[in-house]
Amino acid sequence: MSHPRVEAVAGEARAAIGAAASSAELEAIRIRYLGRSGEVTQILKSLGTLPSEERREVGAAANEAKRELEALLESRLQSARDAERRRQRERERPDLTLPGRRPPRGVVHPLMRAREEIVTIFTGLGFSVAEGPQIETDAYNFEALNIPRDHPARDMQDTFYLSPETLLRTHTSPVQIREMRAHKPPVRVICPGVVYRRDADITHSPMFHQVEGFAVDRDVTMADLKGTLDLFAREMFGPRSKIRFRPSFFPFTEPSAEVDVVCFLCAGAGCRVCKQSGWLEILGSGMVHPQVLKNVGYDPEEVTGWAFGMGIERIAMLKYGIDDIRLFFENDLRFLGQFA
Repeated sequence: MSHPRVEAVAGEARAAIGAAASSAELEAIRIRYLGRSGEVTQILKSLGTLPSEERREVGAAANEAKRELEALLESRLQSARDAERRRQRERERPDLTLPGRRPPRGVVHPLMRAREEIVTIFTGLGFSVAEGPQIETDAYNFEALNIPRDHPARDMQDTFYLSPETLLRTHTSPVQIREMRAHKPPVRVICPGVVYRRDADITHSPMFHQVEGFAVDRDVTMADLKGTLDLFAREMFGPRSKIRFRPSFFPFTEPSAEVDVVCFLCAGAGCRVCKQSGWLEILGSGMVHPQVLKNVGYDPEEVTGWAFGMGIERIAMLKYGIDDIRLFFENDLRFLGQFA
């Protein structure tokens, strides 16, 4: 069944559908003829204004034209979308003849670089490596190291306590106690690890890294300590490095000494970095206190020992010319990329 008015609109729509080149054009045609204000829809809406004898004929023809156009549009839309997807795949298809892209390479963090260099130097001298727990007891962190509860040296370390008897270790020295209690002399051990103190500014961090080193045997002397640290300084900072010992105090060593290395920027002449002194402080050291030897079951009449402790951040800042400790922990790729 057909009607001249309906056939004219349907023929126009068929021609437009046949000429459409994309799914967007077909959607525009659907709206134009079959949308709420579309031409076929308007014919259906105007049926009430027609004479009753013409209403049935026009209505049947309009509904038939609507079904035909919907089917035709659906078929053409599917074909158009398939063609568009094929063209998109062609545009996006990778060129297998192009050279591959290298993924960006990570770098060793400067702290880990310094730590590994320190460990390599001392393992080359026959030291073994030991690590201990970061959550430590007061007994290992203080008492066994000759720092009882009423000792003024406790004021030197602002501690993170978890309970009256447990804390985040303030130094790696507790590993020294654990190792000496587990092994009989001779022992030569370095203990790298993370430590914690309530301190934060451009040269201090509440979490930082230390390396503890110690040697215990018969007839160990301060001269052995000096020779070992002199070699370490030359390996770490260059063959022209020199060190000096300054008297100091640590409750777990006696005698005790701070160790400085000659400023490698000004060769001892004095500059801004060494504050015109010509020297840079790198670590603390001394002979193991007899009471500490007794606390681990050693006889201080039979054996002696020495120990040292250094901050890895301090060593890395001096070695690489870094003036703010916070740069180590900000994970800025511009900073880290300089150590590639």
